[in-house]
Amino acid sequence: MHKSFRPTIKQVASAAGVSTQTVSRVINNRPDVSPETRKRVQAVIEQLDYQPSALARSLIRQRSFTLGVVTAGLRYYIGPSRTVSGITGAAEKAGYSLLLKELPGFDANNLEQIFQTLLSRHVDGIIWAVPEVGDNRSWINRSSLDLNIPMVYLTMKSRENIPVVSIDNYLGGQLAMAHLIEQGYQHIGHISGPLDWWEARARKAAWTDSLKEAHLEAKDEYCVEGNWSSLSGLQAIKKLYQQYPGMDAVFVANDQMSVSVMLYACRNGIQIPTDLGVAGFDNLTESEFYFPPLTTVEQDQYNVGEVAVEEIIKIIEAGWTEQEPARPKSIMLAPTLIIRESSLKRRGKKEVYSENKFQANLEKSLRRD
Repeated sequence: MHKSFRPTIKQVASAAGVSTQTVSRVINNRPDVSPETRKRVQAVIEQLDYQPSALARSLIRQRSFTLGVVTAGLRYYIGPSRTVSGITGAAEKAGYSLLLKELPGFDANNLEQIFQTLLSRHVDGIIWAVPEVGDNRSWINRSSLDLNIPMVYLTMKSRENIPVVSIDNYLGGQLAMAHLIEQGYQHIGHISGPLDWWEARARKAAWTDSLKEAHLEAKDEYCVEGNWSSLSGLQAIKKLYQQYPGMDAVFVANDQMSVSVMLYACRNGIQIPTDLGVAGFDNLTESEFYFPPLTTVEQDQYNVGEVAVEEIIKIIEAGWTEQEPARPKSIMLAPTLIIRESSLKRRGKKEVYSENKFQANLEKSLRRD
């Protein structure tokens, strides 16, 4: 049987007129190679279609070049699956493979088996991509789970000396509320996500604080809790109108519940945005095609995954090069408000409402005061 030709690193080195060590340095993107040599070696690699052996690479550098990724809710929630997609793309570009483990639920706290599996596969680091829900972070400081391995945590409240990458949900809520208030709405209700979720609490806090800063009422009965689903959004808007009949706008904690608000308004003769302004959170692909198109906070979950990979590789590389590790930090990625017809009480063109514009309007408001 004919065997397919698979070039070796020695053959690449011979064709390029360099040592195998130089080829290895080029493959690993080391800086100690001249531009001319690097270009020549890369041309030979492409010509011969050379594929470095991942196993050999691991043995030489005593690393697996594998990241463990722990997640939950991939079947039900857009956020976690989009984040994992970002992790996958960034890891592939960096030359890392992934070992993915999905927890049975967001509140899982019996984690010893998960960690044993990851450690037995000699992963170089772990990305904890499970959203913070209830007390599902209580194990972090548990002495029995002192793993002595780099970890980066996603979608959670900042904690001292723990590397975290998240969307700034509080800022996202501020952007939505600043826009509604700027449009002239005075009685703004809120449909929150489940309040055992850190993200839902941050968005609700932004609603409360924004109303208070604008000297508007923020009573408990002006907020109804949903569970992210469209059904819960429909139940919530019915209850909210019963408790807050004078409401003229609503900030909804996700787009999936927002579509139910719009359905309720349509069925009850409530004109959007004239009678009721609506702003959501997520910027689902479908949000632009709601009727009317939905104003919503865009959070780039794909980028969360990319940044998480960048951060954990920095930690891993610092450990292997014996550099002084950087102090663990929280990275809060800024969201953007996409303004569409559902909130434009004062008619104007569609626009992107950024953090910079929010700050500029805030400073302008403070000068007026």
